[in-house]
Amino acid sequence: MSKKQIAFAIIALILVADQILKIWIKTNFYLGQDLKVIGDWFILHFVENRGMAFGFEFAGRFGKVFLTLFRLVAAGFIMWYLLKLIKKDIPTGLVISIALIFAGAVGNVIDSAFYGLIFSDSYGRVAEFMPARGGYETFLHGSVVDMFYFPLINGTWPEWSPINAGERFIFFRPVFNLADSAITVGIGTILLFYRSVFNELEMEMKQEKK
Repeated sequence: MSKKQIAFAIIALILVADQILKIWIKTNFYLGQDLKVIGDWFILHFVENRGMAFGFEFAGRFGKVFLTLFRLVAAGFIMWYLLKLIKKDIPTGLVISIALIFAGAVGNVIDSAFYGLIFSDSYGRVAEFMPARGGYETFLHGSVVDMFYFPLINGTWPEWSPINAGERFIFFRPVFNLADSAITVGIGTILLFYRSVFNELEMEMKQEKK
């Protein structure tokens, strides 16, 4: 397989797996429902994220549209940049890393753009696909489906602690999805193994301009 074929295969695999999992969660769980996969430290926990990472919302409904459109533009730039780098014969690992980032970005855009149109809400009930009365939101206002929850450490801060003394703490608290994981793995791999490649590419581009 060529590097372009590898990239598109990775993108297709992540997008299909991400959407299958999200649709399964949306049509089988109500908001807040748990399913313990491995003990108390790997749980499928259904939440919906209306904004950015960790549930942060940006400037209400207008901010939601802006954020979704920004993600679309960013995804388009990532694809353009990936195709440009493939022509420069970059390492296959870097191709895979960028493809993971692109697939993750698009996976979450799909939720934001379309889930509000094709699903009913999940408050106290399992969502209905293509409900007769319409979806729970308008175009670009959907919520991202998250489900992976790893509360690896569940305890209480000691009384002598200078911060949060006696309060409960959970590590790792954020709930995320497969698309988020793809983005994280892609960025992490680039930072760990391919920073020097980007430095070389930057020097090449500067020389080309001269």
